[in-house]
Amino acid sequence: MKRCEWSTTDALYIKYHDEEWGTPVHDDKKQFEFLILESAQAGLSWLTVLKKRGNYRTAYDGFDPEKVSRYDTQKVEQLMSDKGIIRNRRKIESSINNAKRFIEVQEEHGSFDTYIWGFTDGKPVINRWNHQSEIPATTPLSDRISSDLKKRGFTFAGSIIVYAHLQAVGIVNDHLVTCFRYRELCALAGV
Repeated sequence: MKRCEWSTTDALYIKYHDEEWGTPVHDDKKQFEFLILESAQAGLSWLTVLKKRGNYRTAYDGFDPEKVSRYDTQKVEQLMSDKGIIRNRRKIESSINNAKRFIEVQEEHGSFDTYIWGFTDGKPVINRWNHQSEIPATTPLSDRISSDLKKRGFTFAGSIIVYAHLQAVGIVNDHLVTCFRYRELCALAGV
């Protein structure tokens, strides 16, 4: 079975690649989870974050944006002492801020899902890459969404983080054309 080059180094990577990465997500809680995790990853490897994902689910109340939006300084200190997550004060404070902004987007658009998928008219962007080296870190789409998120007050929402989010939640299909998931996701999109 042929996979994307990056996903073959670790069992956790393989599972994530085969079951999640690039699969269209239309669930706000899952969208919020990936926003938190992608922000936490900034400057680190995605494998580091995947290994801590279960701990994040516990520490962040199942990625419930309502609960996270109410975290106070005592909760920040508790998270700062939690060895199961990435203990970076700016990232933790950003996650709380972004939970508040996330809820504002939900209130304005009915759901975060409607908002984020609206940038592509509800359809995934299907790229045709032959090699990992062809995949960009950012695109005009991620630039546009990043700019809009920042205007709304989101932090740790630069274009690289946003592009990683778009890949994770299937708004962008960046599986290599030789990867078995590429064909599966194209079929799912009706292409």
